[in-house]
Amino acid sequence: MTATISFSPTLEDRLPSSTPASSPLRLSPAPVGAAPALLDGAWWPRSRDLMTELPALTAVLDSLWGRITRVTVNPTYWPVVPRKVPVAGHVVNVGWFLPEQDPHELLLLSYDVGRWNLLVVPPRTDPVPAAWLMTAASDPLGTSTASRLMDEAARLRTVSETDRGVEAVWDSEGGHAAHDPVVRPRIPAVMAEGGARGAGSAGLPNGPMLM
Repeated sequence: MTATISFSPTLEDRLPSSTPASSPLRLSPAPVGAAPALLDGAWWPRSRDLMTELPALTAVLDSLWGRITRVTVNPTYWPVVPRKVPVAGHVVNVGWFLPEQDPHELLLLSYDVGRWNLLVVPPRTDPVPAAWLMTAASDPLGTSTASRLMDEAARLRTVSETDRGVEAVWDSEGGHAAHDPVVRPRIPAVMAEGGARGAGSAGLPNGPMLM
């Protein structure tokens, strides 16, 4: 039995997905033994189908964090929230909360061990911002919520696109042919601020990721 939430699905929800079950899991957990942070890592699913995506995720986390017994989501980006998801050897109960849970976050509970919070990278995110998000969310010193990291990634992408537009205009006006370096407009560096501590620029980061 499933609970269908009456939210209009986004474009990425309506597009056909690949075959997640046969694809490597895209997970970036925080380092083992790290100091507590707001997030315990990031997960980049290939679709918004919880019945398809959760078994592979919880099967891996069972061995890392202890048996996952319950998962909760904010249904804003999940069109269908199943009540139970079968995983190898047991069943995971699934629930949902609207105002109480960050829409970009997945909460996992283990009766034996504790709870963990993962940033959910939207399935059709471009690889560069997805990699930045995966690294930022698994930073053991991170102090940002999932939504704040998503906002920061969007801001960095906007700045980067603006910079490329300025470069293109400058090039089209003969910028590379000019010998005076003073005439070249300064391009601001694209750096993370605030919650994305240790994530650096918007380029490809260096960080743990299970693929």
